[in-house]
Amino acid sequence: MENFKLIFLQLLAVLLSLILFKAIWVTISCYIITPFCIRRFMAKQGVYGPKPRFLVGNLKDIAKLVKISTSTDMPSISHDIVGRLMPHLLLWRKLYGKRFTYWYGSEPRLCLTETDMIKELLSSKFVQNTGKSWLQQEGTRHFIGRGLLMANGANWSHQRHIVAPAFMADKLKGHVGYMVECTKKMVRSLHDVIGSSTRTEVEIGSYLTMLTADIIARTEFDTSYETGRRIFHLLDKLQILTAQSSRYLWIPGSRFFPSKFRREIKSLKAEVERLLMAIIETKKEGAEFGRMSSYGKGLLGMLLAEMQKKKEGFSYDLEMIMDECKTFFFAGHDTSALLLTWTVMLLATNTEWQEKARAEVMEVCGNGVPTADHLPKLTVLQMIINESLRLYPPASLLPRMAFQDFKLGDLRIPKGLSIWIPVLAIHHDKSLWGNDANEFNPDRFSGRSFALTRNFLPFASGPRNCVGQAYALMEAKIILAMLLSSFSFTISENYRHAPVNVLTLKPKHGVQIYLKPLRA
Repeated sequence: MENFKLIFLQLLAVLLSLILFKAIWVTISCYIITPFCIRRFMAKQGVYGPKPRFLVGNLKDIAKLVKISTSTDMPSISHDIVGRLMPHLLLWRKLYGKRFTYWYGSEPRLCLTETDMIKELLSSKFVQNTGKSWLQQEGTRHFIGRGLLMANGANWSHQRHIVAPAFMADKLKGHVGYMVECTKKMVRSLHDVIGSSTRTEVEIGSYLTMLTADIIARTEFDTSYETGRRIFHLLDKLQILTAQSSRYLWIPGSRFFPSKFRREIKSLKAEVERLLMAIIETKKEGAEFGRMSSYGKGLLGMLLAEMQKKKEGFSYDLEMIMDECKTFFFAGHDTSALLLTWTVMLLATNTEWQEKARAEVMEVCGNGVPTADHLPKLTVLQMIINESLRLYPPASLLPRMAFQDFKLGDLRIPKGLSIWIPVLAIHHDKSLWGNDANEFNPDRFSGRSFALTRNFLPFASGPRNCVGQAYALMEAKIILAMLLSSFSFTISENYRHAPVNVLTLKPKHGVQIYLKPLRA
């Protein structure tokens, strides 16, 4: 018996030693060997960058520069915001040229701004051997988990194939009625706030956030506004905590150490999943007991139907369905709300374009609400939306990790290098857009399809472009058309221009406008 205990203790000691050795090796590989090898590999090709510090890379440099640049509001409403949000990029581009490498903790990153190479990178040629890095996946594990946004390789192909039909033209046309009815409710709320006043100040961002939450909850998840609002509120808090966590060093195994920060994230995640599970169970029970003929026509219904199929290889389970729901709740709500909020700000400060858009809406829609047939005819409104997406793209960075060595243009990209495309900087580049790149000028999108403009990347490009692009644009057109036909608006003197990045590009203090009703 004593010998058995001794052998067991020896085996346990060996196992713990192996685990400790593996943790030490992974740490050394991540923070010493890989950085050194990739940095030397890129330097041989003439690509240099700031020297990374041990363990933290250039994290402290980035944090310090951004903290200084965003410590105060902008003195005026200027769209020249790259220096505010990406001061490190401007500094390093000046020191090292258009191509440079830097280190986000243990992750080596190549900043890529050359549009020919970007187009090649985002093409189908590299769709299977590039994707989201382990650092990004780890950072968003409790936020959107294994949803489409964070999937790679074959899993991404399967997930994209399954969710894409929910956003095809025939499905989208069926959502127009929901979008109009939800927007009517918001317009009535704004009329109630104004009352008998001829001009009232409102923070329009909060109204648009609630509206897009209502629309996505109804169209894709067939749930109540109150439940949807609760989920969005929790996801907003998770988004903030996820953004904060990305500023800190990640060490292998650190997620197993308890902390107040991690406990809060896990608590929020559990509450989101409890609410999602209640929606899922209601749909499952309705279909199984014959109260509904199917799981529904929206995205959630399609995912539940897919889960019932018994397949070999990739298949959805409840955890993945909840991750997919969180992904589309977040993407379908947050980015749409931001597109609308920034567009209203731009129209409130450029009233001549507001009048042009309103005249077009009245000509196309008359005194009625927008229909699916009206939307393609709203070309001025489309130009305005494009220019808003150019100046204030909700996703200001576009990442791709190399999963194997490959050739990109004249560069050899080593496995493990993460390529980051600074969408915001490209959208404001004067060499690409002209000397008025930092000015609001929707005319730049007239007479040509923005989808063919390779310098325009608000929805990414290629096979991994945003699957909900058509949904977002249709929703934006309907809401803006109904706002324009109901109110005129100007920017309030209380508006403080302070764009900030919290995973997405937000107005720090909201957008305060003066609303004036055009008709009851």
